[in-house]
This record gives sequence, C-alpha cells and structure tokens, in this order.
Amino acid sequence: MKKTLLLPLLAVTLALAACGKPAADSSKLVVAATAVPHAEILAVVKPILQKEGVELDVKVFNDYVQPNDQLVQKQVDVNYFQTEPYLDAYNRDRKTDLTKVIGVHIEPFGAYSRRVKSLADLPVGADVVIPNDPSNNSRALILLHKAGVITLKDPTNALATQRDIIANPKQLKFRELDSAMLPRVLDQVDLALINTNYALDAGLNPTQDALAIESKDSPYVNFLVARPDNKDDPRVQQLAKALTSPEVKAFIAEKYKGAVLPAF
Repeated sequence: MKKTLLLPLLAVTLALAACGKPAADSSKLVVAATAVPHAEILAVVKPILQKEGVELDVKVFNDYVQPNDQLVQKQVDVNYFQTEPYLDAYNRDRKTDLTKVIGVHIEPFGAYSRRVKSLADLPVGADVVIPNDPSNNSRALILLHKAGVITLKDPTNALATQRDIIANPKQLKFRELDSAMLPRVLDQVDLALINTNYALDAGLNPTQDALAIESKDSPYVNFLVARPDNKDDPRVQQLAKALTSPEVKAFIAEKYKGAVLPAF
C-alpha cells in the first residue's frame, strides 16, 4: 500500500523538478574575446546573427590565458583573440586540442617608445620590454631582427627566444612582461613591443606611433577558435561566416584605417 502511494508521489516530484529546471538555450553562443578589436568586431556581427536566430553573448577578457582556459572548461563556446602560433603553444603546453575555425584579421605588431623618435636613436643598454608568452615573445624578437636592431640565429623560427639572439650591438636589456602590462609601462622604458589590440586600447595609433611595425603580409592571423566537439556546430559556422562578411571587412577598413587588416 505504501509502495503504491510512494510511486505516484515520486513521479509528481520528478515532473515538478523537470518543470523547474531551465532548458538549455540552443540559440545562444558564448564567445570569449579581448576588448579591442575583437569585441568591437563581434558587436558588428551580433545583429547579423540575431536575424538568423543566434544570440551572441560576448565575454570580454583582458588577458590571453582565460579565454582558452574557459573554452577548454566549456564555460564558453568559442573564443576570438589569438594567432595560430599562440594557439599551438597553448595546446602544446596544456596538452589540449583547441582548433581553428576561420581566420578573421591581422593586427600588425609594433614597437613603441616615448623616449626616442626612431630605433636608431635607442641608447646602448636600452631597457626593452617584450611579451612573456612564447608566440608573442618570438614575434617581438623577429620584428626587431627585421628592423636591424638585433640578429636572430633563425628569424623564421616562430618560437625564437632570447637565447637565439646572436648579435645585439646596442646591448639591449630585455624584460618580459604580461602583454596587457606593456602599454602601462611605456613611459618607464626605452622601447615596448606591444600587440595591436592592447596598443589600440591604450589610445596608440599603430600606423602613426609605431617605430617599427609588421608588414601587411604578417602570418599572425587572428582566428575564431573552438573545441573539436563543437567546431562544426551550425551556430559556430554561422559566426564564422558573419565574421568574414562584407560588413565586417568594411567596418575594419573604416574603423582601424590600416591598424587592423582583414585576413579574408
């Protein structure tokens, strides 16, 4: 008798619990991005996707680690902030398998100074700050090699380090800092090698203020990145298509005037 009564009560309890649990929103796509230019570009595609029934939720980060960490942990669906060498280094170091979806834009990397007007004016023993993550660290050194300030053993090595410097005639003193910190110390050093997203965020104009800058054929394309389990999700593919649309190309050209270049 008691068993007979308990079963219907259990069924009612489970039904109520199911009704109280919010259903997963299959139309929402959560994207991790850095503020400039990534979140600004995503703001352009948000209404495009909305018309297609996809709600874009952009989470803005000010570092280069959390967007990948949260993607691995499935706290976000995709991210948009990084180059292929950075992604490769992250996957190698963390034993992860995040994957590229599509290349969107290039941010030519630059060298900045408030103390000298040209790289030739750098004093002997100049204090130079560069990013501390492997791919951007190498990118900074390669830019200085191409500008004739240092000589690298192999300037085609996308993961070159200070140990690969074979000539440093000005005896530059390198310090490595988190990329987000570099614009903040610009007044305190002779030269800072800064990613364009952080340079723009700090009010710098890469095409006018940089003493040296990568050319438009830079291989450091910024990618939309996903996990293997969701890279073919229709919402992810819709975002990839929107990010490489004529509307985005026009926005990049008008907004950044050469400081950011479309890669499509």
